[in-house]
Amino acid sequence: QVQLVESGGGLVQPGGSLRLSCVASGFSVSDYAMSWYRQAPGEDRESVATILRTGPITKYVDSVKGRFTISRDSAKNTVYLQMNSLQPEDTAVYYCKAMKLSGSRWDEIWGQGIQVTVSS
Repeated sequence: QVQLVESGGGLVQPGGSLRLSCVASGFSVSDYAMSWYRQAPGEDRESVATILRTGPITKYVDSVKGRFTISRDSAKNTVYLQMNSLQPEDTAVYYCKAMKLSGSRWDEIWGQGIQVTVSS
């Protein structure tokens, strides 16, 4: 069964840290570009961080640069999002996504999402 399962979310105070994990099954994270997205209430879903399939190339939305780090552990078939210096505006449901170009079509696999709440 092809799926992504996120974990590690929860409630944290401003300035705190969390590490999200995304475990893949049924496919290898090394074969896909892996991304973290988030969606706050009433907002569109936005891409937060991406690690490309080829090489350790990463991309971040400006609002998280210097605070968030995406990484991949191929042996554990897992992608992580280390989030430091969290702020209330980081509150959202965070989703993991795998994406690969197959011919002329993009194949996408989404996780179910996990809540991150930053509040005092």
